[in-house]
Amino acid sequence: MRLRQIASVILVLLPLAAHAAGGGAASVDDARLRNANDEPQNWLTHGRDYAEQRYSPLEQVDEKNIGRLVRVWSYETGLKRGHEATPIVVDGVMYATGSWSVVFALDAKTGKELWRFDPEVPKAVGAKACCDVVNRGVAVYDGKVYFGTLDGRLIALDAETGRPAWEVVTVDQSKAYTITGAPRIVKGKVIIGNGGAEFGVRGYVSAYDAENGTLVWRTYTVPGNPADGFESEALERAAQTWSGGEWWKIGGGGTVWDSMAFDPELDLLYVGTGNGSPWSRVHRSPGGGDNLYLSSILALDPDTGELAWHFQTTPGDNWDFTATQHMILADLEIGGKKRKVLMQAPKNGYFWVVDRETGEFISAEPYVEVTWSDGVDPKTGRPHETGTADYGKAIAVVKPTAFGGHNWQPMSFNPETGLVYIPAQEIVGAYRFNPKEMLTSEHFNTQTDLAVFATLVREVVAGHLLAWDPVEQKEAWRHPYAMPWNGGTLTTAGNLVFQGTADGRFLALDATNGRKLWEFHTGSGVIAAPITYSIDGVQYVTIVAGWGGAFALVGGDAASQGGAPSKGVVHTFALSDLAITPAVLEEMLAGRDEKLAEEEDLYHRWCARCHGVTAISGGAVADLRHSAPDMKKSFVDIVQKGMPGVGMPAFGEILTKEQIEKIQSYIEGRPS
Repeated sequence: MRLRQIASVILVLLPLAAHAAGGGAASVDDARLRNANDEPQNWLTHGRDYAEQRYSPLEQVDEKNIGRLVRVWSYETGLKRGHEATPIVVDGVMYATGSWSVVFALDAKTGKELWRFDPEVPKAVGAKACCDVVNRGVAVYDGKVYFGTLDGRLIALDAETGRPAWEVVTVDQSKAYTITGAPRIVKGKVIIGNGGAEFGVRGYVSAYDAENGTLVWRTYTVPGNPADGFESEALERAAQTWSGGEWWKIGGGGTVWDSMAFDPELDLLYVGTGNGSPWSRVHRSPGGGDNLYLSSILALDPDTGELAWHFQTTPGDNWDFTATQHMILADLEIGGKKRKVLMQAPKNGYFWVVDRETGEFISAEPYVEVTWSDGVDPKTGRPHETGTADYGKAIAVVKPTAFGGHNWQPMSFNPETGLVYIPAQEIVGAYRFNPKEMLTSEHFNTQTDLAVFATLVREVVAGHLLAWDPVEQKEAWRHPYAMPWNGGTLTTAGNLVFQGTADGRFLALDATNGRKLWEFHTGSGVIAAPITYSIDGVQYVTIVAGWGGAFALVGGDAASQGGAPSKGVVHTFALSDLAITPAVLEEMLAGRDEKLAEEEDLYHRWCARCHGVTAISGGAVADLRHSAPDMKKSFVDIVQKGMPGVGMPAFGEILTKEQIEKIQSYIEGRPS
């Protein structure tokens, strides 16, 4: 085995102290966040920059040398269930989350755990989460790490130690609110939303002072009880689009549970809103109406939360067609004119391009098969419903379904290719009206016929990575998958697109034509989005693996075909001839624990040639980590005397009993 291959294995086992190439989390301020695009070595905010393009100018790893990409370290979170986080990297330190809102900080060069914080979310809260006990990540600002917890708290941690700085409860914890989305930092404020529309809550987005956790403003997305008055003129206008019902008794929905973006020049914060509560508009608004601001993009004043403009992607939502999917800001030349646009591919199957300054509709076309609508008004962008998806009198088979043509998994935009890379999927859904008005937050029925859906989903599911031209509004290429519910995307100046898959692979494709260039098996289904960063001149690529989320929970046989356990692992990669230099190797070896070093040296000298490097067997002979209890008790005797019948030599005249015990200690310390 070559030195660099051995070194990449050792790197997993022997992490170094934290690397700090810059000012660290304490120096992250508004200026750094506004200019995040000037720091390609870091990943400072959820989408890398405020525009949320998930495009990196790093180009050391490209379509020509991608074959040399190797894993240089892995970190096991020790958590099961879905892992959806986009890590943040600041000057050599990585911050990420796992399931149950657990936060950890790692040395981004070696994977060494620097600290870990468990907010100890009560496990009973999992019943309030429609779509798994997941968390999509943190925000970093002014020396603190901010994250939301499943039970509705917003917590600030000291970025250096992981100790709590402050904590606030952002929801009514007696109701079915949850937080799974990553917060954003805008002008010294922590912006956070929540989920829960499936179980009957009223949506809103809040801004808290980043220094002390004081609530600065809160903007509700749907009107409350008209008898109580309205919090704003915008909500008073919205109430006119709700008719004949008492939606406020179960909240109305419209939760801001994921996507946000910010334009510092226009000074506008963009948030996406969710579905109605209940799903069936006949129950919540029997007199009809668009039910603003459900399934909408809202442009807000970041200082006050006041609404500047809105654009509704699914008026009168009836199918859980949220507009909480990833939003991307870009400047595109459309019709011979440079336009400041916002792009979104929400659940309803249309790819939307709107003017982000005014909210004016520019264009929309289906990016997957759409049966609930046969087009949009060319002037207003209002979708025209076909009527075939109306489930008021009979079961309706609809595409897309509540899983969406695209869900929360982030898409990315490459300004060099001009393409948006969407984790698209084709899933058939069935809806059936429930005449029983189970309209309380404790016993809320979404009106979806899950039995019919479960039968259909086994038959018609698929996914693909879709490269979409947002100017021409058409497909450029696609890379098909057998499974839906694949991970988010990352694109780079190296003409690459990275994506993890539901069946446990991590891929790199040519960003121009979609040709697969590289593949790695992660050991678990991937739903999160990758990132890339650099340290000491070396570009790294990281993905968080861990199968879970809505489709994994309710997709039945179709979801289980992912074949990948819900095991959380952070994998990080670099080019093989750059990942481990002689200087790094010398530093690693100098920092080894003496006891571990002696055990490791003994194992690799006498055992590795048959039983595998770091005691991980290739399968041709026994994997010693998984030995039966009786074998473990007899380990010393077996090594001393050997087992001639299976080719195991005797080491009694070569190794002492103490040395054999040290080898056994090393094996038992390896992760299984």
